[in-house]
Amino acid sequence: MNNPDCVTLDTIRDAAARIAPHAHITPVLQSRSLDELTGARLYFKCENLQRVGAFKFRGACNAVWSLDESMAAAGVVTHSSGNHGAALALAAKTRGIPAHVVVPEGANRSKVAAIQANGATLHYCAPTIAAREATAESVRRDTGAELVHPYTDVRVIAGQGTAALELMHQSGGLDILVTPVGGGGLVSGCAIAARGLDPAVTVYAAEPEGAPDAYESFRRGERFTAITPDTIADGLRGTIGEINFAIMRQHVRDVLPVSDAQIIAAMRLAWERLKQVIEPSSATVLAAVLRYPDRFAGKRVGLVLTGGNVDPDALPWMTPRAG
Repeated sequence: MNNPDCVTLDTIRDAAARIAPHAHITPVLQSRSLDELTGARLYFKCENLQRVGAFKFRGACNAVWSLDESMAAAGVVTHSSGNHGAALALAAKTRGIPAHVVVPEGANRSKVAAIQANGATLHYCAPTIAAREATAESVRRDTGAELVHPYTDVRVIAGQGTAALELMHQSGGLDILVTPVGGGGLVSGCAIAARGLDPAVTVYAAEPEGAPDAYESFRRGERFTAITPDTIADGLRGTIGEINFAIMRQHVRDVLPVSDAQIIAAMRLAWERLKQVIEPSSATVLAAVLRYPDRFAGKRVGLVLTGGNVDPDALPWMTPRAG
């Protein structure tokens, strides 16, 4: 399931129909004060209000409901630092099949609790991509479950693209679309959807400076993964996927790095102006618009707020980080 040509506007439309009985159509918010601050007209796609509090439910739901009956019977398995695991657990629950989630030690506690609450079986591993993948493969062999990778699975990419499909219609059209990038599932699907509807749309990916594998890959012209992530944006610490980078090279204009300090400031600004609590990963998109204003001035800009699973007792502006 790793051929980029398998993800098209039609497969994203099919995914939208498939997940419609289960996923929310999330609202799009605007703010006059943020428009004035940035010099752009901003449309915030609130995937923090999606089921499990994150866009990840779209891709997980599409993957689960794409399985035929014989494949579904053994359940699904994935590795996840939180949101994808919770999403796959809930998607499996909607179909009544088992879910296994490999979780790295030290993962966000509230996200792990959400995985458990949706009935998945947890399997802990060391906090490295290699350990996560090896443990997931071991569980797959032992259980016969179908692997649903967090971002390199074309079913997941198509499901994530439904967010942009909705946003393009809700906004009445965009000049620019900005999404965060970690592994690349969201930006891949959203870029195909947005540019499939309007080839003139420019797509940017926002990335933490402390996890710059997508930025370095774009700069070098080849996939580069020798990165040790160090960022508050825990949802963006994944390594850019091969299929995702291939799609990005075709459909994404550039990767815009932002610092943790800028992420935290944008996260707080979204809380103050939009009245939305969003994760640091989500805040990268607003941080990017604020850091690179010349790219966005005078444009209609869509920003995907990817999730809202934040520990209210550990809001980052209460314990400032250097950056």
